[in-house]
Amino acid sequence: MASAQDLRKRIKSVTNTQQITKAMKMVASARLRRAQLKAQSTRPYALKLADVLRHVAGSPTFERTHPMLRHDTVKRTGYLIIGADKGLAGAYTSNLIKYMVNELSGKTPDQYALVTVGRKPRDYMKSRGYTVKKSFYGYSDKPSYEHAKALTKEIAHAFLQEEVDEVVMVYTEFINSLTQQVRECHLLPFSTPEAHAAGEREYFFMPDGETIFNELVPKYLEITIYNGLLQSAASELGARMTAMTSSTDNAGELINKLNLEYNKLRQAGITNEISEIVGGANALQ
Repeated sequence: MASAQDLRKRIKSVTNTQQITKAMKMVASARLRRAQLKAQSTRPYALKLADVLRHVAGSPTFERTHPMLRHDTVKRTGYLIIGADKGLAGAYTSNLIKYMVNELSGKTPDQYALVTVGRKPRDYMKSRGYTVKKSFYGYSDKPSYEHAKALTKEIAHAFLQEEVDEVVMVYTEFINSLTQQVRECHLLPFSTPEAHAAGEREYFFMPDGETIFNELVPKYLEITIYNGLLQSAASELGARMTAMTSSTDNAGELINKLNLEYNKLRQAGITNEISEIVGGANALQ
């Protein structure tokens, strides 16, 4: 059985840990609301931009020889993996990594290229022997539009130089603070409908469809990647808040158990002392 001094030290240690987890929970909670609003506000714009591009590429006058529309046989896939820089976020990182390991299962290194966002996916992939073409880190929980531009430039260059035949973004979609789901989004080549659906509104473009397409494709890639960054940031903060809440509650339960054990030990010591005093008094009579 632990001594009273050992129990006091452990109670103090757990109390200090509880204070840290409580502070981390409050910080994540305060930042989560802003991250959630940002993620929700960019999604409608990204969806509408994709709809406009679909109409442009599907128009009868549009030449389908654009490099962003090529549909050759896919021999090499580029993956943009959006993860976390830090830990202490529950199963957020492990779920993303499990998804990627399953996705890459059975593929040889010449069949994929990895670009990672966040230290955690980069470190894991490298430690398991996967080749990471390029990594970005330092902003997983506070991304900006400039970060999305840099990522767009990287993947667009790889696609246009035919280093990869398609580009897939893997990120974590924020559903609520308790639920986050790993998703994948096909970025390139841009898919086009064969024809407009019956009754669907047809657009007229000025100056011409190809000019508009060339102008909007980079913006579409940027806003889609930016939305993926924001969704992942909100997911990371939500997972961290949930994990720290659970840790704080568990620390409180452990402190209560240790206090009970400490009080029992102290009471037993007092009882022994009283018994010795009473026994000594009886021996003197």
